[in-house]
Amino acid sequence: MKLLVLLVCNLLVWRVGETRSDAPEKLSPLAPGALSMKETFLVLSLHNKLRSKVQPPAANMQKLEWSEELGRLAGARAASCLEGPAPPPAPQLGWSEVLLPAGAGGFGAVLELWFAEGQRYDYGTGHCAGNATCRHYTQLVWATAGQLGCGRHRCPGPHGPSEAFACAYSPGGNWEVAGTPIVPYKQGPWCSLCTAGLSGCFKSWDHSGGLCEVPRNPCRMSCRNSGRLDMSSCQCACPRGYTGRYCQAKIHFPFHACDVRIDSDCFMVSPEADTYYGAKIKCQEKGAMLAQIRNQKVQDILAFYLSRLEMGNRVTDTDFETGNFWIGLTYKTSKASFRWDVGEPSSFTSFAFGQPDNQGFGNCVEMQASAAFNWNDQRCKTRNRYICQFAQEHIALWQRYP
Repeated sequence: MKLLVLLVCNLLVWRVGETRSDAPEKLSPLAPGALSMKETFLVLSLHNKLRSKVQPPAANMQKLEWSEELGRLAGARAASCLEGPAPPPAPQLGWSEVLLPAGAGGFGAVLELWFAEGQRYDYGTGHCAGNATCRHYTQLVWATAGQLGCGRHRCPGPHGPSEAFACAYSPGGNWEVAGTPIVPYKQGPWCSLCTAGLSGCFKSWDHSGGLCEVPRNPCRMSCRNSGRLDMSSCQCACPRGYTGRYCQAKIHFPFHACDVRIDSDCFMVSPEADTYYGAKIKCQEKGAMLAQIRNQKVQDILAFYLSRLEMGNRVTDTDFETGNFWIGLTYKTSKASFRWDVGEPSSFTSFAFGQPDNQGFGNCVEMQASAAFNWNDQRCKTRNRYICQFAQEHIALWQRYP
């Protein structure tokens, strides 16, 4: 009986193993005319390499990116063995294609052949020498083309097999105006005429040429101390213990008690004087920002508190005494308005009578003792005391770092 049970168990195990075959999984075959992933990479890389070698140099040559949709269109065109008329050059699509004897070379040889047409191309006139064609070359180096898809297919023939090669470009090129061909790119130093959206400059491995591309860091900034850059807002999300625009300032704990608490915000008045930007950095080092006074309630309370300090609390800098205090408001010439350091415009103001008057080219704002602590625009290099503000997210750190 035991022997019978053992035989049945072994049979079940064998059946299970039979249904879970260890044979390698078959990959789905490529569609007719489609390129393999490896060939796709090689075709795209060679396109961009050739585009970065044009002479005279191109100032606005764009880096091509692979398009799966264009790849399907080009694959279908190659699979037709280029029979029938070529696809019409739609407003956003351009084509290059050729039928060569099998064994004449792969896509690398075809692209070199197309690029070699440039030896007969006269950039000054936009024409090809003699009766030759340069349309493959001009499409390959059409500067504003941004997407590419190619395909190849082996075709039978009465004189032996051949290979069809086709590439689709979007946007297309080879346009004319009143019979005059448009040159494929703007001449000039590499990447000198890139558009705003393509302000990056791609260099090949040998650092030759240059192609306009979407910049990898459009914010043109980096975060320190392992901070993470939010590309949409161009702001750093700082790790615990760091603050500042670039997470450059380490937060030191513990803090002193608030000088003034207004609603959920804490305001601390400095005992020393500094320039506006020096004061801004010192507030950041504490995990704070220069005070943002956004309504009359905050203005009234701070003005009252500062008036009580005016007689008894002097700065520790023995070479300079001031009763004025920096707040986090500056005049942004590019915006033609006063804005808080966080970038928002100031909807509430409390400028003294006759202010701001821009005397001395004052782009920074102080609470002025002689004007009952209403505001005055002042030179940013002036040394004032300053007010740091801890918002709720700053105060939450106090419990996190005892």
